[in-house]
Amino acid sequence: MGKQIERIVNADRVDDLIAVFGSFDENIKRIEDALEVRIINRGTDLKVSGDEENVDKAVRTLEGLLALSAKGETIDEQRVRYLITLVREGNDDQVAQMAKDVVCITAKGKPIKAKTVGQQKYMKAIQKNTITIGVGPAGTGKTYLAVAAAVAAFRERTVNRIILTRPAVEAGERLGFLPGDLQNKVDPYLRPLYDALYDMLGAETFQKYQERGSIEVAPLAYMRGRTLDDSFIILDEAQNTTREQMKMFLTRLGFGSKIVITGDVTQIDLPDDKVSGLKDAVRVLEGVHDIAICRLSAADVVRHALVQEIINAYEKANKKPEYKKPNADFKGSYQRKN
Repeated sequence: MGKQIERIVNADRVDDLIAVFGSFDENIKRIEDALEVRIINRGTDLKVSGDEENVDKAVRTLEGLLALSAKGETIDEQRVRYLITLVREGNDDQVAQMAKDVVCITAKGKPIKAKTVGQQKYMKAIQKNTITIGVGPAGTGKTYLAVAAAVAAFRERTVNRIILTRPAVEAGERLGFLPGDLQNKVDPYLRPLYDALYDMLGAETFQKYQERGSIEVAPLAYMRGRTLDDSFIILDEAQNTTREQMKMFLTRLGFGSKIVITGDVTQIDLPDDKVSGLKDAVRVLEGVHDIAICRLSAADVVRHALVQEIINAYEKANKKPEYKKPNADFKGSYQRKN
């Protein structure tokens, strides 16, 4: 056991202290449990006691949270968990940059910002490059942030159109059972994209832009034979494209356009004999000028804490060596000896 120490963290404002504590002191309890320290509140001071190394980490976590609160950031469970992770990795100096950049304002006036360092790198890559590929597990904000960047570019008039597309993998028999025309049949597959746009623009404004043709939400098959100029184009669920579909999509790029491709290589729904277009594109396009490949991880998950745990559990399971049967030679030699 290391040396036991006590340190004081001072909060300049009571409001920041209240935000850091959370309802029923849940944030403080989370820090105490994760870092094995004791935190006592005395006025605007927080007294942290425990093992020297753990106390140092807890102090850095508390200081980071107070700094975020002072900038008007919401302190929630995800923020606390993420900051503890950053402190453990020695990357808490990056916290200060996180609260700065607003990507877009939603229809209800809520600012959309990157919540993790990985998300921030992703947003910067989208701004800087013509094509950005965002690869990562569910809940890392790949699609939502891409739509936010598209709406921001559209509002600033740097593009004239937003085009959102995704492959309808079950375009065989399952679509056939759905009622209505082709648009009605593919709409369920495009629903997550509609949801993100409703959030950013509001339903009425979205409808208006869609009727004008300024916003298009369509299955990937609709992209064939088109050249898309002055557009912000997002290909979602790209892990379910074939190699041929991905090449077709990438060559739609026109002048003044931006492309963002998002997907999760652990959720491929293609038949076993098909290579994922996303996996192939990451391999082929690595290092090509003006194309960024951003890899988000479980640390960038901004959903329920359990989502992060589930992703970690699956990653761990996938790394376990598979049992291999003894080969024929071994079996033969064994039989000969016996």
